[in-house]
Amino acid sequence: MLQIDHISKAFGERQVLRDLSFTVSSGEVVGLLGANGAGKTTLMRIVTRLLEPDGGQVLFDGHPLSQADLQSIGYMPEERGLYRRMRAGEQALYFARMKGMGREAAEEAVHAWFHRLEMDDWWRRPAGKLSKGMQQRLQFVVTVAHNPRLVILDEPFSGLDADGAAMMGREVTRLKAQGVAILLSTHNLPAAGELCDKTIKL
Repeated sequence: MLQIDHISKAFGERQVLRDLSFTVSSGEVVGLLGANGAGKTTLMRIVTRLLEPDGGQVLFDGHPLSQADLQSIGYMPEERGLYRRMRAGEQALYFARMKGMGREAAEEAVHAWFHRLEMDDWWRRPAGKLSKGMQQRLQFVVTVAHNPRLVILDEPFSGLDADGAAMMGREVTRLKAQGVAILLSTHNLPAAGELCDKTIKL
């Protein structure tokens, strides 16, 4: 589904990515491993068209990644991209609609995810009033509610306690079983070893 084809990226004289190639297939979890500054987030931003590569290309279903393809991608950045004053439920609905879902379908999907992740009581709480772990769960819902075919998770276990991390692992495994392609970066090596079908060292 996703093909990283000889991608290179530099910032000034600092070469962050050099001639990187790999694939992520449907129903496969691929982990990005590397120290801070190794280029994991840079690559994810290239895949989501937030950055342009200096060389190489990103292919989606065999064609160059286009803006329209982003409707089929869910991206959870390490830095939480939530509106702090907007209520959790309204926020999840807003982002689902931004990804092209109709109101009825968005409400059904978001309510189902809130119930699944034991978030029903958070619906009316502003995101800024949620703990870091609660915000991470909300951001996960924002990432997956529109049923993306490719999910990109940048440090998905950040801010989660043991129960939250276990929940995240279960949901990643469930998405994989549904045929979703998953690209994730993590410093949690045990989780990477358990979840990932293959890892890419940057």
